[in-house]
Amino acid sequence: MTDSQKEKIGERLKLARLSKNATVVEFYSPLTAYPNNLSSVENGSRNLGSRLAHQIISFHNLNPDWLFKGEKPIYLDQQELPGEQNGVPYYNVELSSIKETDLSIMEEEPEFYVDFRPFNDCTAYLPVYGDSMYPRYASGEIIAVKEIENHDVILWGEAYLIITDSSSNNLRTVKLLFEHQDPTKIILRASNPNFRGDTVISKKSVSSLYIVKGKITRSQF
Repeated sequence: MTDSQKEKIGERLKLARLSKNATVVEFYSPLTAYPNNLSSVENGSRNLGSRLAHQIISFHNLNPDWLFKGEKPIYLDQQELPGEQNGVPYYNVELSSIKETDLSIMEEEPEFYVDFRPFNDCTAYLPVYGDSMYPRYASGEIIAVKEIENHDVILWGEAYLIITDSSSNNLRTVKLLFEHQDPTKIILRASNPNFRGDTVISKKSVSSLYIVKGKITRSQF
């Protein structure tokens, strides 16, 4: 088995486990006395033995075509309709590269979908790049964002993904939002004290607004 094959099998196992919202111990302990060893399989540094692979497939009703070829559904008892996916889409893109004004019409295809109950009402998962929001959100972490339809109802001091039109230079950024003395404007502020200075934009320039509901690290995917 090549390193690439090991990595892909490990990634698929991890996604299968996370789709059940299970820890490594919960998912593998019924099958092995050393469930933590499967972390090495998930990160691609260890081979998955054929016997254990078939035990995992049988016990969890895992689709073997998913494990070895990446063909959905993940589980044999899943009934996925054409065009329908389970969970929230993860887009591995930098915010600055997003051309659309709404994540729901992204040209990018999601890398995969994440079924994680606390964030299943969210619109998307996105990676964090840069340090402007450190320590709240560190570079490399994944944020879960939920679209806000009423832009007049804002939780001041909370983090939001803001997408603006050309009148505010087509911003795509995550910042803390604060109330401005002019009710037609919003203050954008970094949480990192090394990034000083506020950005003030017009409320009318905001095309889409998403509250950041939480975060996870890349190692949890």
